[in-house]
Amino acid sequence: MSSTSPCYAVLDFETSGLSPAVGSRATEIAVVLWQDGREVDHYQSLMNAGVRIPAQIEQLTGISNAMLRSAPPAATVMREVADFVGELPLVAHNAAFDRKFWDHELGLLGRQRRQDFACTLLLARRLLPQAPDHKLGTLTRWAGLPDAGRAHRALADARMAAQLLQYLLQTAQRKHGARQLDHQQLCQLQKVSAGKVADFFMQRA
Repeated sequence: MSSTSPCYAVLDFETSGLSPAVGSRATEIAVVLWQDGREVDHYQSLMNAGVRIPAQIEQLTGISNAMLRSAPPAATVMREVADFVGELPLVAHNAAFDRKFWDHELGLLGRQRRQDFACTLLLARRLLPQAPDHKLGTLTRWAGLPDAGRAHRALADARMAAQLLQYLLQTAQRKHGARQLDHQQLCQLQKVSAGKVADFFMQRA
């Protein structure tokens, strides 16, 4: 990874529920390292946090309780993936969800996140307002992006989010003349109201 362009760590969790605040835990994580418009590396693992997966979640993801019984402990997986990511800028689709689990699982190890999350959902709302909706699967199909595999499995979803990130960067350049946006600028853009997106780019021209 000798390129001078940013390398992003695009991650996705599958979980036993909606929030660690109600006892939900991560069941799978994947991270795709994305640079120069392509995947340069990835990490993926199921993780056994000692929780049962509800039937509706098992049906959605295809991850069964039997699969988790033979998976490595969550603590082992999180140590590995945290070392894999290091200080790379983080990206996720609907990052508010993944951030909760990333922070919670790291916290159980006594570790803390130091970098912000860029969110392809928030960015898509600002850069692709004409899309039918801003779900990951919808945007992938609408933009004609490659099929990355079964939705609601972590590696496929992380790859779709990485491809969407690339599409968003290209859209910013095509529609607004934006040169390569860095992670800090993406995090700023996702907080801008939809009506002020053009102003955001004009101020940086």
